[in-house]
Amino acid sequence: MKALLLAAAALLGAPAAAQTIAITGGTVAIGDGSAPIPGGTVVLRDGRIVAAGRGIAVPAGAETIDATGKWVTPGIVAGIGSLGLVDAGGVGESNDTRARTTPFNAALDVSTAINPNGVIIGNERAGGVTRAIVSEDAAGSIFAGQGAIIDLGDDADPVTRPRAFQYVELGEAGAERAGGSRPAAYALLFDAFAQAADYRRNPAGFDGRSRDALLTRADAQALLPVLDGAMPLVVHVERASDIRQVLTLTRRYPRLKLVLAGAGEGWLVAREIAAARVPVMASAIADLPASFEQLAATESNIGRLQRAGVTVGVLFDGSGGEHNLTQFAGNLVAINKIPGAAGLEWGQALAAITSRPAEVMGMGAEIGSLRPGRRADVVIWDGDPLELSSIPVRVLIDGRAQPLRSRQTRLRDRYLTPEEGALPKAYTR
Repeated sequence: MKALLLAAAALLGAPAAAQTIAITGGTVAIGDGSAPIPGGTVVLRDGRIVAAGRGIAVPAGAETIDATGKWVTPGIVAGIGSLGLVDAGGVGESNDTRARTTPFNAALDVSTAINPNGVIIGNERAGGVTRAIVSEDAAGSIFAGQGAIIDLGDDADPVTRPRAFQYVELGEAGAERAGGSRPAAYALLFDAFAQAADYRRNPAGFDGRSRDALLTRADAQALLPVLDGAMPLVVHVERASDIRQVLTLTRRYPRLKLVLAGAGEGWLVAREIAAARVPVMASAIADLPASFEQLAATESNIGRLQRAGVTVGVLFDGSGGEHNLTQFAGNLVAINKIPGAAGLEWGQALAAITSRPAEVMGMGAEIGSLRPGRRADVVIWDGDPLELSSIPVRVLIDGRAQPLRSRQTRLRDRYLTPEEGALPKAYTR
């Protein structure tokens, strides 16, 4: 099948990612937490990383890209957000981020709605984002459905891994969606898992339409991989006491593969999270008590979690755009220099927006770094990528060069130096 696809691509004139590329002379950051390497080389072949570091020979016949004076990093892995699900948040027809009246919840599959031609996709790709962790928001239930891992490549196939995780709201948001209290949310969660187990034992006898059923048949079926540990359960909680309660789920359901999202007060229970070996996606800039469950929020949260031994990535929290993740990571480097604060070293901060999100979602062997064998998602920057003044000058996804033009750049260019007679009719003098 692979041979047929490669042949078809060749017939259509599309590059089949079969070439070898060597990026030379740049400051190379592997994305694994290590320090950047001046004068490094990155070699790609067939859409995968072959080698990255110093003293690497350029293979004969390789296409060479001179990155002298530039920085070379893995692509940013953004998560957890709505990339590909929405173009205009206030326009319902373009917004697939939540389903308020559907009878389905856990069964929702966001991979069926990803729009690779979305305006925001192009903007974020131009900002260095190459992969994203995508989920709907919970609406009619604590369950938001099955999230996906996508790429931001300029092609018609954006889904890297469909049905990659199940997303559930607990804490304040879960309480609201379950009827008004945290006990109601946990009762709903436990009953949903019990009904999924009933469905497993007797699929034909399961009546998802009965008066007592909280799940449809499709919802029950969607929860089985979660109970088996084949699909991570991403739980959004912020308060320390809520985190402790969620960690007890693994005792009740031993196969459960937990991931915490949010964890604004995670630093208060960092040792417990580390002992449970539960990874976290946390906000890098939440330093105010935005809600009663975030009274202990601090920008030192991620640094303290990491120092306790927790695998933690930077969560996209809706502040401006996914490519603002470089700013968030830069903030973590800056606060590390403040006495009494806990941030990250430069290499750790880059990893927090590249390899760590990939590891949290079980994709660390596939994406997020320049280690050999990973997908060749590579960004060449004109300067330090964690500085606001730096921008990508080249983006490769699976080894393929990507366009850096977007609707924003086209509008910028159109109106940057307007001349008389060149303006649309609406712009009269």
